[in-house]
This record gives sequence, structure tokens and C-alpha cells, in this order.
Amino acid sequence: MVHAFEDELLSVDRRSRLSVETYGFSAQAFLDWCDTKEIALEKVGLENLIAYGIERKKAGIDGATIAKDIAALRAFGAFLVRKNIWKENYALLLEKPKLHRSLPRVLELEQVEAILDAIDTTKPLGVRDRCLFEIIYSSGLRISEASSLLMQNLQLKEQILWVQGKGDKERILPFGDEALYWFQKWIHEERPKILKQKQSPYVFINYAGGQLSRKGIWKKFQDLKAKTGLEAKVHTLRHSFATHLLQGGADLRTVQELLGHQDLATTQIYTHIDASELQKYHERYFKKKSDK
Repeated sequence: MVHAFEDELLSVDRRSRLSVETYGFSAQAFLDWCDTKEIALEKVGLENLIAYGIERKKAGIDGATIAKDIAALRAFGAFLVRKNIWKENYALLLEKPKLHRSLPRVLELEQVEAILDAIDTTKPLGVRDRCLFEIIYSSGLRISEASSLLMQNLQLKEQILWVQGKGDKERILPFGDEALYWFQKWIHEERPKILKQKQSPYVFINYAGGQLSRKGIWKKFQDLKAKTGLEAKVHTLRHSFATHLLQGGADLRTVQELLGHQDLATTQIYTHIDASELQKYHERYFKKKSDK
């Protein structure tokens, strides 16, 4: 069922592969819930969809994720109507939660270093992880961009890489000497040990030589969170990259290009983070002075 839904999203709706994967995951999660509640799909009504949303909210799922779930269920509902499984698309009656745009969490430089230093680089996969999270931070990559990074799009000599972001928008990104060091160690020394006689077009591979998935990257970062005790997500490294650039004097347009944002307003949120950080430093400094 979900595979047919995903195929239609790709071939008919022309959705991106990332959107298809996200919608498919949400649809499967809803089907699993229906199985748990012993509700036949053709018997699902609006009350069931509302109950599902309430349970998700009680489970601590944030508003942005629930909004994505609703968008996916609306698309899935349209698919079910076309397949004559539903008489009408009940998901269209669901209201998306109102979202307030909160400032994304940002790590201080010392915290980024703590995460990177927590990686055990005595093993091949540890070197891969150090290289992986180093480049996510130093080039501001999305998790999907890191997972799909191709060998042919990596130029070590020039210290640049090509990535294909949202909407198939391509951009060229530079990376520094630290990332170069770990790239060389991973690609020339450790990656061949895992591949052996195999070949792979992907820079970052798993223990079996296949593409390292987004879920695989997420799991590795969860381990680092547990080790360091820092509250962060993989995407926090991208937020930190942008904020640290602005704090270092980079202009907003440059950061927009590096992040691959279509709208400058999306990038401007990092100026608010920078301002809030300055306020913290200001309060900390003047509090110390007043305590003397």
C-alpha cells in the first residue's frame, strides 16, 4: 500500500524523493497505529484521524512534525479515494497546529568540539563519523545532503564539494583544513578497508559498504548525545554553522548561498539568534560587574 502511494507521489505528483520518503514514513506510521487499534483502513473516519493526532501530541511529538503528518495524511487520503478505499478524503478536515517560529538551538564552539572529540577514531567507522559530522558542521550540510554525497562531487585538492539540496538546487561549498584532514584519512585509509573489493558512489558508507542512510546518521548522533550529555540534533550543527559564520562577520547573503535558502527571510532567523547570544553575554558581563 505505502509503496504504491510513494510510486504515485514520484511519478504523478512529481514530488522530490525526500518528500516521498517523509510522506511514506508518516503514512506507514498511521497504518501501524490502525493495526494496533484493530481499525480496518476502509473503516477509518475523521474521529480516528483526530484520535491519532491526539495520541501523537500526548507522546510529545512537536507541532511542526504533526503538521507534516497532516500534510502526508491529506496526500495519502487523496490516494485512498482514488483507489476507492475511502469515499472521501477525511484528512482534509484536519486542522494543522498553529506554529510559532521559535529560534533554533545553537551550540557554542566548545560544545561542537566536545561532540566531535567524543567520537572514537581508532576504528574505521569512527573515522567516518568524525569526517561526517565535521563536514556537516563546517559546510552546513543537511542530513540528506551528507547521506547522498557522491565521490564524484568531492574535490579534495580544491577543498570544495557539490551538493544537491531542496528542490534539486545545486550548490558548491568550500570546506576547511580540518575537514580535509578527516576526508583524506577516511577516503584514502579507512573507507577502502570497509569496501574491500566492492565499489560505492557514496562518500559515506555503512559497515556493509552500502549508502549510509539518514536514519543511520541520526542513530550515530544519538550515541554522541548520550556520551556528551548535550541536547542537540544533527541539524543543530547546521544551525551552529550559520550562526558562527554570522558571529565571525560573514554577510547574510553569503550565508544564504551556503545554506541553499531560496528566501533570505529564512536565513535572517540566524541574526536573531546572534542577537540573543549577544544579550546573554551582555547580561552575564554586567551581572559579574554588579556582583563585585
